[in-house]
Amino acid sequence: MLPSKNRLNKKEVETIFKRGESFRSDFLLLKIIKNKKHSPPRFSVIVPIKVSKKSTERNKIKRQIRESLRGEIDNIKEVDGIVIALGSILNKNFKEINKEINKLLEISNLRLKNR
Repeated sequence: MLPSKNRLNKKEVETIFKRGESFRSDFLLLKIIKNKKHSPPRFSVIVPIKVSKKSTERNKIKRQIRESLRGEIDNIKEVDGIVIALGSILNKNFKEINKEINKLLEISNLRLKNR
């Protein structure tokens, strides 16, 4: 689980949906907005019911995405972001999800240069 300082609340998620910049990979979508408060990077993870009707599967995917983000959180610029799972994520394992998160961070240029 992400530490509370790295999580977004509902109002912030709505703002990102309205004004955020989108980046898409094979089975993940990343929406980001510059963090104006100069606080650590903060994220929220969404797995829609379209991915799976079973909550256990959706929760497993959320845990895997959060764990992948948690491992990279110190290397990410000051942004607020939402990671949204797309339908084809259901058959992926943790290594594939982690690789895709890293790919999204590279595409969106969120990695810190000095690390």
